[in-house]
Amino acid sequence: MTATPDAHAEALPTSWEPGAVEADIYQGWVDAGYFTADPASDKPAYSIVLPPPNVTGSLHMGHALDHTLMDALTRRKRMQGFEVLWLPGMDHAGIATQTLVEKQLSVDGKTKEDFGRELFIDKVWEWKRESGGTIGAQMRRLGDGVDWSRDRFTMDDGLSRAVRTIFKKLYDAGLIYQAERLVNWSPVLQTAISDLEVKYEDVEGELVSFRYGSLSDDEPHITVATTRVETMLGDTAIAVHPDDDRYRHLVGTSLPHPFLDRRIGIVADTHVDPEFGTGAVKVTPAHDPNDFEIGLRHSLPMPSIMDTRGRIAGTGTQFDGMDRFEARVKVREALAEQGRIVAEKRPYLHSVGHSERSGEPIEPRLSLQWWVKVEALAKAAGDAVRNGDTEIHPPSLEPRWFAWVDNMHDWCISRQLWWGHRIPIWHGPDGETVCVGPDETPPAGWEQDPDVLDTWFSSALWPFSTMGWPDRTPELEKFYPTTVLVTGYDILFFWVARMMMFGTFVADDPAITLDGQRTANVPFEHVFLHGLIRDEHGRKMSKSRGNGIDPLDWVEAFGADALRFTLARGASPGGDLAIGEDHARASRNFATKLFNATRFALMNGAAPAPLPDIAELTDADRWILGRLEEVRAEVDTAFDAYEFSRACESLYHFAWDEFCDWYVELAKVQLGECLPHTTAVLAAVLDTLLKLLHPVMPFVTEVLWKTLSARAAASGATRKAESLVVADWPEASGIALDETAAQHISDIQKLVTEVRRFRSDQGLADRQRVPARLSDIGAAGLDHHVPAVRALAWLTEAGDGFTPSASVEVRLSAGTVVVEVDTSGTVDVAAERRRLEKDLAAAEKELKGTAAKLGNDAFLAKAPAEVVDKIRAREQVAREEVDRINARLAGLPSR
Repeated sequence: MTATPDAHAEALPTSWEPGAVEADIYQGWVDAGYFTADPASDKPAYSIVLPPPNVTGSLHMGHALDHTLMDALTRRKRMQGFEVLWLPGMDHAGIATQTLVEKQLSVDGKTKEDFGRELFIDKVWEWKRESGGTIGAQMRRLGDGVDWSRDRFTMDDGLSRAVRTIFKKLYDAGLIYQAERLVNWSPVLQTAISDLEVKYEDVEGELVSFRYGSLSDDEPHITVATTRVETMLGDTAIAVHPDDDRYRHLVGTSLPHPFLDRRIGIVADTHVDPEFGTGAVKVTPAHDPNDFEIGLRHSLPMPSIMDTRGRIAGTGTQFDGMDRFEARVKVREALAEQGRIVAEKRPYLHSVGHSERSGEPIEPRLSLQWWVKVEALAKAAGDAVRNGDTEIHPPSLEPRWFAWVDNMHDWCISRQLWWGHRIPIWHGPDGETVCVGPDETPPAGWEQDPDVLDTWFSSALWPFSTMGWPDRTPELEKFYPTTVLVTGYDILFFWVARMMMFGTFVADDPAITLDGQRTANVPFEHVFLHGLIRDEHGRKMSKSRGNGIDPLDWVEAFGADALRFTLARGASPGGDLAIGEDHARASRNFATKLFNATRFALMNGAAPAPLPDIAELTDADRWILGRLEEVRAEVDTAFDAYEFSRACESLYHFAWDEFCDWYVELAKVQLGECLPHTTAVLAAVLDTLLKLLHPVMPFVTEVLWKTLSARAAASGATRKAESLVVADWPEASGIALDETAAQHISDIQKLVTEVRRFRSDQGLADRQRVPARLSDIGAAGLDHHVPAVRALAWLTEAGDGFTPSASVEVRLSAGTVVVEVDTSGTVDVAAERRRLEKDLAAAEKELKGTAAKLGNDAFLAKAPAEVVDKIRAREQVAREEVDRINARLAGLPSR
């Protein structure tokens, strides 16, 4: 007997259509203030700052993964009773934003110089107001539970004040200085760029070997090789290994430069690999990082041979004025005319750094820039992890952390841009320099330094500047240090290390200490590093490959829950995840499965209610409740360890394989027999399951749980049907798995599965009911479960005159059950024979092919052992299939 559906069940649509409801659900959460943090709360604090995406960008799959994991963490903690702050914001993206606005101006034939610095910056702010909100809208589509009331921007007034404050603190401490050093230079963008903005690509170039010194083998000479022959105009030495006997006699001597009125000294340096090439290296200190270090060690001259646009300049040769790539050809030709070319190899595949923003090869360039002295800061960042103040998850990535922070070079923080935090250094008329803090006034008539700070400088303050530092604020007192930083392992050095350096630097600041006591040694207590997203073939996603995926396309096609579950299900600490559209489709099917199961429960009167004593429940009830408690514990353990994949796998297989595929089907039988408490168990399982799934799949779980809760409220229960966002996280139920009940259910599953396979072998259609006799089922301990077995295996009672035409034996834990069926009149014998003969032919072909390979001695001698093992396994499967089909054919009537 099935319960009559009520209005609450009918409130659910007949199918799950996420696009119709997700936007309204999200706005309802925001309007209710669920995501707004209260610093005055007495709840324990839990805080995350969102890694700020670029204001110019839109969310890609990496962002979607980041946001999904952070949202899952904060939603769970909110349900666990924490006061949660998930603070959002965006980065001003100095180079990207300036480039974008300059391109817009160029449409009208204008440049930034036509407007001047102040008016151009006004143009950028105008663009930001009109077009800089794309990512915010996309975050809402994903369901991000961020505190929008605290949304920050790295160029807003508060963060600008924080930048000027820490700059002055570092400057006054002697940790910021100006020096001429080698930087990554972009001739197109006309600025130094960060290491993070340099992408290395294999390109087909040329390797040119040419000769310094005499063209006679009997007179002093050295052959060197280079992929950038034009840089020889800046050569000031040739380096050889001090133990290389071939060149020992030349060390300390010099050779004439082919085009310049200077001599090239030969120096001994252990950096040189005597086994590589000729064992001699040309040294261009102003245009190569390794050469620069050699130049420092040997006090070499460091002439720059290119201007800021990558053109040869200041050499006094015929090459001045040429673009570096044109000069590469002309210098090679001129060397050839002198007879100095020893060898040319082209194409020569080698790695070249390219500007991520403009696409051109970067040029290492000696340039006067501002730097942060990182030695002491980096040591503090390293010690924070060594001392346990910050834990890195997974711990296997700690060595990478130490390798970076223990070997860090000083950080170039200046950029030759107009958009960004202008360096707070003023220069006097006689070369004086002063650093001016945010509450200070620069001397009259002094000029401010024209450079701006690297974008990573302001984002390095993000965990505390966003909470109001340098002022002492309620947010800093409540939520700092932040609980966890979630980000990809690929920016462990570029961003995480810099936040750690600045966070440890301000640890004693009055705004962060409380009652004179240090409250935050570090900016975050945990760092969770996830992997990178790859396509289903394991390849890195990129525009050039055409395998990139817009996460919003998946939201449109499958719903936000499906996107989120796909990403979280693949996210294991430190490991990359490969995903494709089939994964998203499977996640959408999972949401639909969950929806249909809940709708079934509601249609049959399921309502949250106190459960009776466990002894009053059926085996199926005790089994599912015990398994639910095991899964709850597994999910908690996995979430605490940032093992999202393990949590999702556990929930997926429990929800689909155990609850939907088995308990719901068993519940249908119990409902038909009017067994008590079935609806209460259905509701109890769904209540907990929806809560456990909510952090990863917030939309469908919200709809289903609120409908389920509304049933409880209508029945007079004290429970409020407000929102799953603020519902209590499931705690231990105290219901242990009943081993006897679990064994009975395991036996039922095995019996039903084997009978279904047997039916298929007999040519019976799914759900086609046939009469059957179950022998010895009582001896197997399943006498109380006969109705369930018959219902799930689609068997009817064997009536008078029952004549079995086939049977199957199923060995269970307590005995063997024999199932006999009468298929007379239910199978088209001729059609079944044709089907079986077709299957037999395929199985015999497979058997013949595998046997031939295994009988080939030459194949066995060459093939790897694992390949041979796989073929043997295939042969065995084919042999068993041939035997099975032959037996079935033999059992068919002749006509």
